[in-house]
Amino acid sequence: MTESVFEFPLKEKVRNYLRIEQLLVQLKTGAKGENSTLQMYFFDRLFTLLDLVDRLDLRTDVLKDIEVHERNLVYWSQHPNIDSTALEQALQSILRLKEKLKASKKFGHELKDDKFLNSIRQRFVIPGGACSFDLPNLHFWLVQPLVTRQHDIQQWMDNLKLIQESIAISLSFLRERGHFSPHTAEHGFYQGVAEDKNELIRVKCDVGEGYYPTLSGNKYRYAIRFMWFEPGEQQSSSVESKVTFSIAAC
Repeated sequence: MTESVFEFPLKEKVRNYLRIEQLLVQLKTGAKGENSTLQMYFFDRLFTLLDLVDRLDLRTDVLKDIEVHERNLVYWSQHPNIDSTALEQALQSILRLKEKLKASKKFGHELKDDKFLNSIRQRFVIPGGACSFDLPNLHFWLVQPLVTRQHDIQQWMDNLKLIQESIAISLSFLRERGHFSPHTAEHGFYQGVAEDKNELIRVKCDVGEGYYPTLSGNKYRYAIRFMWFEPGEQQSSSVESKVTFSIAAC
């Protein structure tokens, strides 16, 4: 059995969190690269992340989430069977992050003021626009000693630490709200009702069977349909047989 987890947000805020999380993972991959190809990938992911953050009021959304987490932790601290040490550590992490967010400006503002990044950013919007004849200054940077390039990349990554910490904590608390329970999709189809607090549906299934889940719906109800990745000849792309899987409503 080869199980994999698919995540489907029910709210736009969570959809943005997941997109940022994925971009940060890709960004770290590019940051570790020692050749120019991976470092070009780093810039591509960096500018995509900054474009997304520019369009969002991310700091406000995260602060609201952090305050909710703080209230929940204070509430749970009153229960006699709670692990007080772990709860206190989590609460202190939340309080530290809250203070950092209140003292910060808009996410990514330091990188927007970087002269080098500003000089190359717009060309990355154009397909193939980062060639040496388009951006000779970028290609000058790419042939600098590795230690110089890694130093610059680390400085840029340091400016993203608050975004990384904020998204990591917000998604961690969200995912921990739901626990996987087994379900069956008759004829590859399942309908569920979301509770008011549900913001994310996580589906765990055996991808070794050759199918994957899709989800449609909203914060009130949702439907899961399993699809064949490679349907056979004269076979529907939808799975028509019974599928056993697990759901965590977070």
